[in-house]
Amino acid sequence: MADVELFEVLIVGGGKAGKTLAADLGKAGRRVALVERGMIGGTCINVGCIPSKALVRSAKVAELAARAGAFGIAIDRWRTDMPAVVAHKRAVVAGMVELNWKNLHGSLGRDFILGEARFVAPRTVEVRPADGGPVRRLSGEKLFINLGARAAMPVLPGLLDTRPLTSESALELDRLPEHLLILGGGYIAVELGQAFRRFGSRVTIVQRGPHLLRNEDTDVSEAVEAILREDGVEVATSTEAVGVDGRSGDGVRLRVRTPDGGGRTIEASDLLVATGRAPMTAGVGLETTGVEIDSDGFIRVNDRLETSAPRTWALGDCAGSPQQTHVSLDDYRIVKANVFGGGQRSTSDRLIPHTIFMDPELGRVGLTEREARSRGIEIKVAKVPIAAVPRARTLAETRGFLKAVVDARSGQILGFTMLGAEAGEVTAVVQMTMLGRLPFTALRDGVLAHPTMAEGLNYLFSSAMT
Repeated sequence: MADVELFEVLIVGGGKAGKTLAADLGKAGRRVALVERGMIGGTCINVGCIPSKALVRSAKVAELAARAGAFGIAIDRWRTDMPAVVAHKRAVVAGMVELNWKNLHGSLGRDFILGEARFVAPRTVEVRPADGGPVRRLSGEKLFINLGARAAMPVLPGLLDTRPLTSESALELDRLPEHLLILGGGYIAVELGQAFRRFGSRVTIVQRGPHLLRNEDTDVSEAVEAILREDGVEVATSTEAVGVDGRSGDGVRLRVRTPDGGGRTIEASDLLVATGRAPMTAGVGLETTGVEIDSDGFIRVNDRLETSAPRTWALGDCAGSPQQTHVSLDDYRIVKANVFGGGQRSTSDRLIPHTIFMDPELGRVGLTEREARSRGIEIKVAKVPIAAVPRARTLAETRGFLKAVVDARSGQILGFTMLGAEAGEVTAVVQMTMLGRLPFTALRDGVLAHPTMAEGLNYLFSSAMT
């Protein structure tokens, strides 16, 4: 058995929270070990946000090429070169992986370890290095768990035999599916469904619920569905999958129950399962640590990200935090402030923005109208079409709208949603206004540059509130 190497801080998992904490503490001179299964920089850089958004950008170029004539540009012929699309995506990823490698290796040296870690005792792991080196046993005075998540697979007869695509493997497709069938109605289905349609695939999205993007207000979901249908995506809502046959890539047949209670078989060349992500907490020995997990496999934490085990914290997706990189980064800030700075930060008071990188983008922060009404809050709602914003017209991107939920008594902004070009950036403006506890009149009367998408906030908050 390998001798135990003792560290002040042991971090298992190199996602956004884990890698940032490791580099920060390492540069500060603390003795830190970081063990990562193999994705330098974590899910976001390798198989999540970064490659998917690079793919979405390529799809946007395809969309612009298809309607270039509307801008006075003549393009006689264009085609999607999927190997080149994938090469572009890989180049973007490779550049970011290299930056992360240099940062982590420079901070930790040989104590940044690529390999499989298994928990064998409280705050102790055995690591089998990926390079085939000797097994190392590491123990930390403090343990931070950042295991991440993987694509979830629903229980569906025949599904595993089909070897379906996931949000990760779909990003490596160097061929164009003739007909891509997507199971699920969340952001992955929306982003990748629209992207592959623009590349030239026929696309069908099958969603069990009545709408895509179930956490959004109905008017938002319906607008998203309308945009996808306008782009040529078939959207089948209130449609439940009951079984599947075939093999993805060679042809699949999905049996579904339709809204009228009848049945239908959908035939496609490829099947992409996009029904969520599950924590990677199984089979790693967590039972030896005293760390409790819930029925879905997420590590139980309090609002300071402390687990049930002494001097042990969990961060990011595996802790049940909203599965977004910026949330994982804030998990890092919380534990850094509380554990190493004597702070009192909590997850309970966070104002978290959400952006879906469809085209046009969907950005949201704060309460939806439905959430506000369910809490019994007296509200006013403002809503204007994106076409009212001059910048949207210059971009020829006039689909969508801006919507705000305001406390009728205080004038505080409770929530904001934008479906439109650059929605993620405009949402950040509203988020800062909310964090500063400014009334909606600050955006109504603010001098915002013309013509910008942010200028739409002037129009939104000047509109009659109902």
